Amino acid sequence: MNSLASRKQLLIAESELNRAQLVQEWQVLHAEVHSFANQARSVSAFASAAATLVAGLAACRRQEPVTTTAKPSWAKTIVKVAGLASTFWSALRTRPENKP
Repeated sequence: MNSLASRKQLLIAESELNRAQLVQEWQVLHAEVHSFANQARSVSAFASAAATLVAGLAACRRQEPVTTTAKPSWAKTIVKVAGLASTFWSALRTRPENKP
């Protein structure tokens, strides 16, 4: 075998090794993305539950509206925003389908 043919064989072997390594790295990346997606779903479930709890507590503590022109406190504003965000989040959130 001449040097050109042997060089070609080495390049083909190296290419196959690179392909196999790429497939392996792609599988690892896919598994990491899948794991991250599962963690994000569980975090979003906790966030949704917390926002619903805050909105529920805010609804229980509501009083008659004040007719003065005083600015509302930061805490009340945050609770109102959390309640609104919870409402929108619950309405727009899609349920993940169970895939086999």
